[in-house]
Amino acid sequence: MNQDQLKKRIDVSTKRIPADVVVKNGKIIDVFNLEILEADIAIVDGYIAGIGEYEGHETIDAAGKYVSPAFIDGHVHIESSMVTPAEFSKVLLAHGVTTVITDPHEIGNVSGATGISFMLDQSEGLPLDVRVMLPSSVPATPFENAGATLKAADLEPFYKHPRVLGLAEVMDFPAVFKGDNDMLSKIVSAANNKGRIDGHAAGLDANGINVYRSSLITTDHECTTAEEALDRIRRGMYVLIREGSVAKNLKALIKAVTPNNARRFLFCTDDKHLDDLVVEGSVDHNVRLAIKEGLSPLQSIQLATLNAAECYGLDKKGAISPGCIADFILLDELEAVSISEVFVGGKSVAKDGTFTGEEVNTEKPPAPLMQSVNLPEIGSEKLAIPISDGDSIHVIEVIPNQLVTKKKVLRAKAENGLFTPSISDDLLKMAVIERHKQTGNIGLGVVKGLLIKNGAIASTVAHDSHNLVVAGTNDEDMLLAIDAIQKMQGGYVIVKDGKVLASVPLPISGLMSDQPFTKVNEEIIYLKAKLNEIGFTGDFDPFLTLSFLTLPVIPEMKLTDLGLFDFKTFQHISVKVE
Repeated sequence: MNQDQLKKRIDVSTKRIPADVVVKNGKIIDVFNLEILEADIAIVDGYIAGIGEYEGHETIDAAGKYVSPAFIDGHVHIESSMVTPAEFSKVLLAHGVTTVITDPHEIGNVSGATGISFMLDQSEGLPLDVRVMLPSSVPATPFENAGATLKAADLEPFYKHPRVLGLAEVMDFPAVFKGDNDMLSKIVSAANNKGRIDGHAAGLDANGINVYRSSLITTDHECTTAEEALDRIRRGMYVLIREGSVAKNLKALIKAVTPNNARRFLFCTDDKHLDDLVVEGSVDHNVRLAIKEGLSPLQSIQLATLNAAECYGLDKKGAISPGCIADFILLDELEAVSISEVFVGGKSVAKDGTFTGEEVNTEKPPAPLMQSVNLPEIGSEKLAIPISDGDSIHVIEVIPNQLVTKKKVLRAKAENGLFTPSISDDLLKMAVIERHKQTGNIGLGVVKGLLIKNGAIASTVAHDSHNLVVAGTNDEDMLLAIDAIQKMQGGYVIVKDGKVLASVPLPISGLMSDQPFTKVNEEIIYLKAKLNEIGFTGDFDPFLTLSFLTLPVIPEMKLTDLGLFDFKTFQHISVKVE
């Protein structure tokens, strides 16, 4: 802002000159007092200059609709939508979300600093305000192989970028607890650059939260119970209530929200697939669900707006207030959170669920991002798990719609000294194949609860190192799925009886498509429709579930390219129980 702009804003506020735009006949949601105001909103140069009685060069007739601050997603990985930031922007704006706090952790693990730069460049100039937290854990742990390593010195230059806010989810708790030099240097660097520091406190008790707060970490989005949430609030953290495609924690956590502590809660989606975003929405879905669970509509909106803005120091966001950016939405109904129109800086960008803003031209991804799947020759011998019939083995058991899994010990079937998948027992073979540097690493395991009765599924979306993950009922289909992924340079695939039934190519770092979101959404819908042909009958997304079975920082047992990983002991274990 310069002095002339400030003077103009004051002149509008004092009514010496008319506003650029005035919103009339609206019911303004006051997120400070949790009340409704009936007044005009004066807007100049994209900022709110006053609330009261105003005239302007242009009038927006709210026609009795509710005027709410636009929503903010407190923590999201854009890569999980499988589309570029520009396409992601179109989807979110249609759902009333005008600001996101994103962590390019996924592409960082594949493509390092080049990937982070790509996400910053691709989100420049969008009507969606994309604020970035720098990945803290690349690789996420030393128990897997990622495509890159990012030290504090690699992250340091990014703090100069005006849209970088701080350090993203610190998920390597043992490194923090032990005072690991690399991790502490990242935290200190963020603090010295006046950045926020996000947490990832999955499974941590109150003592663990003490360690995190002592380390300047201020948020957590990994709570699964109300008591966990309260432990974090009592120690001064913000709790992000997550409702994504797999991790659906809102119903459990909303019970912890009271009038006394509500200002320490906000909403996030974390990881949400494109088809879910199109149908359900982003944090607008969180707001609707919170209201359904008994939180008042105004309090729910406060969590999605003012609380998120204050948590991340966005002092010109999150409210209908003089001095704030004029990002707002018109709601036909309050409790239903039915969005009629969305405005960014006082200009309409979406109406009746459709993006109506201007297209932003973006450059093509750098060549290395389009060539990220590098596999060695793989035959059936590489997928063999040696056991005897009836041996006890460690099994990863899926918990539908949760990131956490169960560690099970079960009897297994074998033929010729090798594990044999069992449809009747719902035991499938699973492999994680290092795909970045052709190390030849292949982690093998057994998964229960994926509910596939034939064929195989595979993906390069495998949190957090994003190696190739495949699960199936037979080696032949698993190998074909691996080959199909290699040819697409990343994505999703379903295989049955030696034939590819459906696929979604994701050639940008094996995580995102370079196509319009409408086309990608059609591909996803077709892919999921083909799941019934391999006998899938679950009420969860098997691809999204599979992608988190490789995340070793989440309890209880996972699989990385180095083998089965026991979260409790924080070490790799053998498939066969010794």
